[in-house]
Amino acid sequence: MKRLLGYALMLALTAAPALAAKNSQSVSFASPVKVGITEIPAGDCKVTWNGTGDNVQVTLAQKGKTLTIPAKLVAEKHNHKGYIVSRESGSDQLQTIQLSDVSLQLEGATASGR
Repeated sequence: MKRLLGYALMLALTAAPALAAKNSQSVSFASPVKVGITEIPAGDCKVTWNGTGDNVQVTLAQKGKTLTIPAKLVAEKHNHKGYIVSRESGSDQLQTIQLSDVSLQLEGATASGR
């Protein structure tokens, strides 16, 4: 019984990174964008998300800083990765991140990290 439990645990631990990778992609911002009052500099940004449908938490990681945002996940295929912004008060507010198989429609933001 212990041996079977040990094999099951090893299988779960080795499968976890593979499953997590499905919810992680990168996007490159051509110019700075804002999420709420937080500015995200131009450059590559790692995007990870947890959840499905209307209840998704998106984390943007760039240069040691992270930003967590509630979002809505829409399953749809895109030919290329990109993002949608709206121009507000002289800056580009990030609205949607379009990745290979999903769009993440952002709602707000809470910042963390340094």
